[in-house]
Amino acid sequence: MKKKIEIAYTQYEDLQELPQQDHELLQKASVAAEDAYAPYSRFKVGAALRLDNGVIVTANNQENAAFPSGLCAERIAVFSAAAQYPGHAIEALAITAKAQHDIDHPIAPCGACRQSILEYEHKFKKPIRVILRGSSGKIAVFDSMETLLPFQFNSDELPRSQEAER
Repeated sequence: MKKKIEIAYTQYEDLQELPQQDHELLQKASVAAEDAYAPYSRFKVGAALRLDNGVIVTANNQENAAFPSGLCAERIAVFSAAAQYPGHAIEALAITAKAQHDIDHPIAPCGACRQSILEYEHKFKKPIRVILRGSSGKIAVFDSMETLLPFQFNSDELPRSQEAER
């Protein structure tokens, strides 16, 4: 039996249509992208997230000659927020990218970042709003990271003996 998955999201034509808080996060992600360390790919990614206490954490991708030792902007932002503000849920995360050419479509996080972000949805039992944009063009907004990773790995599926070892 063949099945089909549909992904629901809201598309905005430009920044002016976005709710103010989402607009602010995208602007902060764009500024963060400017300072990314991406000498190899020249693909600069910025991320900005807002916690439930109102704090905004920004990050950018950091490459390394010993590939794949670098880290994506999204994971740096999420891990930094978790380390600095433990116990505070992520409400929203904006991601944008800049390259040597215009990127006129939303840039989505890689699989490792999707799984890492989703871990914090599970931890706090609260969806994370995800706002995606390239350097220009349309914006895609997802109500939950779960929407971007429908066949996720979930620790609830681990046998109890393995879960205790985590």
